[in-house]
Amino acid sequence: MIIGSLLLAAWWLGAKTTNRNKELPYESGVIPSGSARRALIIPFYLIAIFFIVFDVESAFIFTWAPVWDQLGMSGLLHITFFIVTLLLGLVWLWLKGGLDWGPARTRRRHENG
Repeated sequence: MIIGSLLLAAWWLGAKTTNRNKELPYESGVIPSGSARRALIIPFYLIAIFFIVFDVESAFIFTWAPVWDQLGMSGLLHITFFIVTLLLGLVWLWLKGGLDWGPARTRRRHENG
């Protein structure tokens, strides 16, 4: 009842005029140019994998941090091995070109022919 009356009041009190500028989509003060129907080059699966890897990493580190003094040197060595392994995987991914996506990759591809 209240929602219906608020919607009715907004319709009744709202401005009834319209023009071309009011009908344009508006995004952060930028006037749109070109088509919104272009294909995106961003491989979303890479973003998902990065999120999962760093989410799991942070979950392990955050659970390790409160008890690091109880785990002693063994716990420190295990978490260090875990972080170094993840960093080596990230470096390998970087060297293989797995992090090359977006405008810079497109620009290099066009420059190289």
